[in-house]
Amino acid sequence: MLSFALALLLAACGGADADNGVDALDAELNDGNAQAAQRDPALTSALRDQIMVDPNLASQSNRDAIHPPSQPYAAPVPTARGAPVATDVRVSEATKSAPAPHGDCPDCRAQREAVTLGGLAARQRDRRTAACAANVSYSTGWALRLPADLPLYPDAHVAEAAGNANDGCATRIVSFTSRAPVQSMIDWYYTRATNAGYSADHQADGEGHVLAGTRGNDAYAVFVRKVAGGTQVDLVANNGR
Repeated sequence: MLSFALALLLAACGGADADNGVDALDAELNDGNAQAAQRDPALTSALRDQIMVDPNLASQSNRDAIHPPSQPYAAPVPTARGAPVATDVRVSEATKSAPAPHGDCPDCRAQREAVTLGGLAARQRDRRTAACAANVSYSTGWALRLPADLPLYPDAHVAEAAGNANDGCATRIVSFTSRAPVQSMIDWYYTRATNAGYSADHQADGEGHVLAGTRGNDAYAVFVRKVAGGTQVDLVANNGR
């Protein structure tokens, strides 16, 4: 037993000496000691040389990292039971330029006064729209039931939607955002509306724009204003699907 204990003690001392030797060699190399350099000049040169970097590879080093989004995330519009998905969006349709707005904009004031989508519909000049606004229900599924002539803009991110399909009502109100600028949005809806036979009156008040019109008993209004990263749009129609 005594001999075993002595062997362990000697091994421990040897281990300590080995560690001290490695530490001493590191210190010599770091300090540029001439004796250390003579022991292993290749190792010394490698430790002192500047690290080489490939700029092409370095530029790719962070390509898989998580970056913040360029715009707020928005969920896609869910499919409402029994409601057809709006796929008839003719993005290739030649866009016409909307006429310049006139300064008087009563619809702009109506939007500022409205607190909810139902309140916005209640303030429309079209009596059918206003009468059906009292009993609207809220669900993003209503965004899929807009008139085929006046669908969502192609890159629309729906924030809220409401509608009323009772007692002969076909009111649809959808609020969404888009990356498109204000004028592009107005021109796109002006093109869709006039090609479908609606009238189109362009109003503006400050940064708020409204494009509104009728076709017989059908009526619509598109409220557009600039926000960070694009536009905010409220679309109201009384002839949804």
